[in-house]
Amino acid sequence: MLRNLLFKDFGWKLFSILLAGFIWVTVHKIIEEPETAGALTGTTRVTYTDLPVLVVASAADIHLYRVKPDKVTVIVSGPSDIMSVLRDNPVRVTVDLSKFDPAAAQSLPVDVSVPGGVTLVRVIPDRVEAIVPPKS
Repeated sequence: MLRNLLFKDFGWKLFSILLAGFIWVTVHKIIEEPETAGALTGTTRVTYTDLPVLVVASAADIHLYRVKPDKVTVIVSGPSDIMSVLRDNPVRVTVDLSKFDPAAAQSLPVDVSVPGGVTLVRVIPDRVEAIVPPKS
């Protein structure tokens, strides 16, 4: 009975185990090495470090806000032909303080604008804290 369970359709069972192993290795490589997977599809990743965070506030707001941290790292990807012609600073990083409440301490999301055809991969850090200067 046990022998029949193990050796009946042995070829199909062996094929299934090999196929499962192949699928696992493929998925594992894609997750662990996304840059390599991107190279196969013709995409390129670019990392911009120390990009300044620009503060956007309403015109009626007269506070001199600052943000902490004031610089972020941005990782973008896109087709190799588009990425090769990008200039020094094609990425704009902002934080919107137009609806910011200085009384409530909160972190705010960083907004990143990228050129057409370019995909935002990651922002480090993705949130900043607004600092209101003390009143004199």
